[in-house]
Amino acid sequence: MDIAVMPYESTDEAALDEAYRVVAAAQAVDLPDLPVGDRAEFGLLVAHPPHGNVIHQALARRDGEVAGHLRMRLPQLENTGIATVELTVDPARRRRGVGRALLAYARKVAAEHGRERLIGETPGPLPGGPGREAPGAAFAAAAGAQAALAEVRRRLDTTRLDPAALTALHDAARTRAAGYRTVAWRGPVAEEYVVDIARLESRLLVDAPMGDLAIEAEQVDAARLREIERIQRLRGRRRYHVGAVHEATGRMVAWTMIDRGPSTPWHAWQEITIVDPAHRGHRLGLLVKVENLRHALAHEPALTAIDTWNAAVNDHMISINEQLGFCPVDAWTDWQLTI
Repeated sequence: MDIAVMPYESTDEAALDEAYRVVAAAQAVDLPDLPVGDRAEFGLLVAHPPHGNVIHQALARRDGEVAGHLRMRLPQLENTGIATVELTVDPARRRRGVGRALLAYARKVAAEHGRERLIGETPGPLPGGPGREAPGAAFAAAAGAQAALAEVRRRLDTTRLDPAALTALHDAARTRAAGYRTVAWRGPVAEEYVVDIARLESRLLVDAPMGDLAIEAEQVDAARLREIERIQRLRGRRRYHVGAVHEATGRMVAWTMIDRGPSTPWHAWQEITIVDPAHRGHRLGLLVKVENLRHALAHEPALTAIDTWNAAVNDHMISINEQLGFCPVDAWTDWQLTI
């Protein structure tokens, strides 16, 4: 057996073809209900990395055949002691040492960049959910990684939405939100709210439960937010937002976003929902989420499934999502491995 792991550049189309093949094959087995996107979307993801990160990618070849793929994200602005890893092995070539070779390579690259920890995530089954194996979790535990955060993925089937129930939720939230108005938009945020949205974005890792993950909050300002928006446009993302504005001050104090990729019109991700701590207790989280769901569906008539993740202990946000109709699908674990 001969396993070689070699990095590749984002301009290497042949390597990207092989990487996409491995990732798509693995997702078809491990997470068949989630879209992998097409090859063009995969290329856009590679060509336009997240702002403030160095991306390192490599292919593993076993006896000359591509058998695995590694994508590492090395933050440069905060969290400079960690590297996140997405380690994928072709289902037809698992249990043959490919994953171990990729992990050993990831450790080496992370150490060369002064990183102290690797962070990755794995899916697993939930009682009553789809019956799936969880090879990633067993692999992470065997490698000595520690389970640092438990999450649950929930999905909203928009074809089963009850418009009357949604209206009742909205109206009940609206009665608690006197003194606030909502603003909906697509794409970049208006200049008058960019500082507020940057401030709310910076609060995400402060407010959301992070378990034992050793992660620093990101310091997002207006310039950084504009760069994030620019990259998302280059990736072909379509993003729908609703924010709540405190009328007395004119500040946007709550915000939610739904994100759709360029090649899967039936699917979207429910991303950030956050309310400024000083303005909680007014049902703003529920209000903006109901309005943004309507907003996205008005522009995306083919959209039938929206997925979101919550920490298993985030009872407040879970309650809001379940009121909207999100149902548990699978469990996810964030792992942390000291190098």
